[in-house]
Amino acid sequence: MTFVPAMNDVSYLGHIELGTPKMEESLWFFTEMMGMAETAREGQSVYLRCWGDVDRTTLKLTESRDAGLLHTGWRTNGPDALERRVASLEASGRGIGWVEGDVGHGAAYRFTDPDEHLMEVYWDVERYQCSDADRSHYKNTPQRLSNRGAMVRRLDHLHVLCNDVPLNRGFMSEQLGFKLRENVVLDDGTELSSWNSVTPLVHDIAYSLDGAVGAKGRLHHAGWLLENREDILRAADIFSDNGIFLESGPSRHKISHQFFLYLYEPGGNRIELVTGGYLIFHPDWEPITWSEADRKHGQAWGLHLPPSFHSYGTPVVDADAYEHRDITVVGLT
Repeated sequence: MTFVPAMNDVSYLGHIELGTPKMEESLWFFTEMMGMAETAREGQSVYLRCWGDVDRTTLKLTESRDAGLLHTGWRTNGPDALERRVASLEASGRGIGWVEGDVGHGAAYRFTDPDEHLMEVYWDVERYQCSDADRSHYKNTPQRLSNRGAMVRRLDHLHVLCNDVPLNRGFMSEQLGFKLRENVVLDDGTELSSWNSVTPLVHDIAYSLDGAVGAKGRLHHAGWLLENREDILRAADIFSDNGIFLESGPSRHKISHQFFLYLYEPGGNRIELVTGGYLIFHPDWEPITWSEADRKHGQAWGLHLPPSFHSYGTPVVDADAYEHRDITVVGLT
């Protein structure tokens, strides 16, 4: 068959599914601490959204044996774009097949990236319809501002772990049209991390080398957007008062320029809260490459991320079962 480039066929990160072995505690965290709202329940899953999410749901929280990323959904730019991506994914050998759909979206085609992260593409989506009590006086806002917890605005990005960064980001580029925005390359030529997007964001998805050589399909973190820096400082106090482990921050990234806070939700998944950052509108953007020397200075104001940031991911793996890859020489972000 004739290969059809993926440019502009994928529009945005539609939703993610996170697994948690502590369902009630994780649900409490995402509703009361993050400020998200429940929109549906089915089986072992609860469907959630942020006050600024246009779609009915952007997070599917599922009770599971281990924490981790269970699947990621990317919305296409139309039914024709969906057909093109399905044909290309089938030809790539990484296609799995169609599923009927889920709460908030229609039929989806599932596939895996080279590191076995489960993903899907779809077109049909259900827009969120709020109640009169939750309606904002801004007609262009899905609902009024949340008044719970951190008041997260929307799902922002994913950061996953892999065994070969160029292979995985190359797959996302060829099959889904992602553009490389920034990356970190070690002195020996190894690409440590890459930030990739189909939107003007610096990253809709980032890939970094997994510290456990050979481990597959692991999550580094999922990121949500807040309105401003003061909201992140406020969230840090709320989380601390409620016993949520804060791993690093608040501080500012050199890559992406986002102001950030890293923490673990009760089920074990790493969460990032972000605000700010720069946007990319140039179609001929040249990727920014950072060296070991660049990254040894730490984050924007000199903060160095803790060792756990370079070794921890979900699902948690038995360290003795895998060869250890030392990636603490530079920061991932």
